[in-house]
Amino acid sequence: MLKIATWNINSVRLRIGTVCRFLDEAKPDVLCLQEIKCRNGEFPEKAFKDAGYKHIHVVGQKGWHGVAIVSKRKLEPIAAPRICPKEEARIASALVEGVEIHNLYVPAGADVPDPIGNPKFKHKLDVLDAMKREFKKRRGKAPAVLVGDLNVAPGEFDVWSHKQLLDVVSHTPAETTRLNAVLDAGGYVDLARLHKPDPEKLFTWWSYRSPDWTKNNRGRRLDHIWATTNLAPASKAEAFHIHVPCRSWERPSDHVPVVAGLKL
Repeated sequence: MLKIATWNINSVRLRIGTVCRFLDEAKPDVLCLQEIKCRNGEFPEKAFKDAGYKHIHVVGQKGWHGVAIVSKRKLEPIAAPRICPKEEARIASALVEGVEIHNLYVPAGADVPDPIGNPKFKHKLDVLDAMKREFKKRRGKAPAVLVGDLNVAPGEFDVWSHKQLLDVVSHTPAETTRLNAVLDAGGYVDLARLHKPDPEKLFTWWSYRSPDWTKNNRGRRLDHIWATTNLAPASKAEAFHIHVPCRSWERPSDHVPVVAGLKL
């Protein structure tokens, strides 16, 4: 079983103790992190190596963004698809056990869903369009997993209120249509919905703005694990988990980890 986890950690150095606690409890083989907020040389490699994750691939950036893949098993960095026109540190790709792993951090897009008046929202749409082009080129080739904070809650049951969030960034039709187009163009299967179909509500993110996120449970499913159609049958339902309790840990990220297991 190859267990792959994804987590927007919102500063890996600030939350390295939290990450190590999760690794000890969940024991994934591979952990893909987003929003690490550090340069390559600042990544806390020693803590990961001490935890048994000796294979590390970091694509960092000063102060913002940044992604990393750490693994117990041999990891071979590979050329990543070019998805970001601004060349920000938003994707890391590696080969583990014959499986391509693409770890992505899609821009949030700020608060106004207007590509003309809001350059950050336009940038987000541009990244999603680039993802469609790039992953379409790879369709039908190597078995692959696409994971990360994609910053889009695509379905009606991926948000606390479909009706109220249709005009809110992360759930607008401009975003959900594009994300579903990436899924289709790349020949991927959304493992969360493979194992936990609609109408079950699934959330991976709860805003820091809520004084008690558990009380109203106004979440969104922004973090995803997809597998190509030639790999998805290897995904086991009993190994798929959204680790919701992590949101209540001390100094938490606003995202929680998602884990999938592949019987290779």
